[in-house]
Amino acid sequence: MTAPQHHASGASASLDFDSSAPLADQAALASLAREFHAGGYIVLRKFANEATCAELEAVTREHLAGAVPPVEFEADLGYPGAPESRESAGGYTVRRLRQAYGRDAAFRRWASDPALVATVEALLGEPARLTLAHHNCVMTKHPHYGSQTGWHRDTRYWSFVKPELVTVWLALGDEDERNGVLRVIPGSHRARLDPAQLDPAEFLVEAHPASQQLLKGAMPLALHRGDVLMFDSSLFHAAGRNDSEAVKLSVAFAYFGASNRPIAGTRSAEFGSVELPPTTL
Repeated sequence: MTAPQHHASGASASLDFDSSAPLADQAALASLAREFHAGGYIVLRKFANEATCAELEAVTREHLAGAVPPVEFEADLGYPGAPESRESAGGYTVRRLRQAYGRDAAFRRWASDPALVATVEALLGEPARLTLAHHNCVMTKHPHYGSQTGWHRDTRYWSFVKPELVTVWLALGDEDERNGVLRVIPGSHRARLDPAQLDPAEFLVEAHPASQQLLKGAMPLALHRGDVLMFDSSLFHAAGRNDSEAVKLSVAFAYFGASNRPIAGTRSAEFGSVELPPTTL
């Protein structure tokens, strides 16, 4: 089997992947894992085929139109740019469709896709579990009322014995500077911080001198339909507002290793997890 071909260098690991081809071999997966652990993320181009994207988008748009619960509204979080309350203009703008895994078989098929699971297991170094407590959603960013998300690590609100989780982010359309592209700081999953660099909600305090130095490495990760971003739960990332006229849609699931587990009594243990079928190359 032929390994995916590189089309970028440096901290950004961007690869073309033919989703109709067999699973990558062990050497290719090992290469991906090395790049992931070095930079904290990888981008896999054209990882999801058009049929998968179309099916997921159709279900997403149907559920968005009816605000099928459980949903999270922009107004409920109060991030910069969000409506002040549900009674304000745009107050019922959906930020994300929660519990995607249980919404439709299309999401379950994607979350357990053999190529996806094999790649995640290579990054984790062991069999993977899908957490139902975190992400497990369709992230939406609407024009006009979609908010800005500051620099943060997902570990700020995830409680696992080991803070070693992988988020799989699938773009269902173009994601760029116009519509709130996800930005990352390569290598920041290994950064040691002064406690003063984080505010009470554990967002990065950008004015801190050490934060300014860290932010010099920030970069946008432009994605196209079918591209997948996989990133470490300790990687700093952020997203701007959507200044286009179309809703941005991204499917996000998070995975942890079989030797890891959520801490009992925390939000991370609330909804359980899914044991995924073993993959073979």
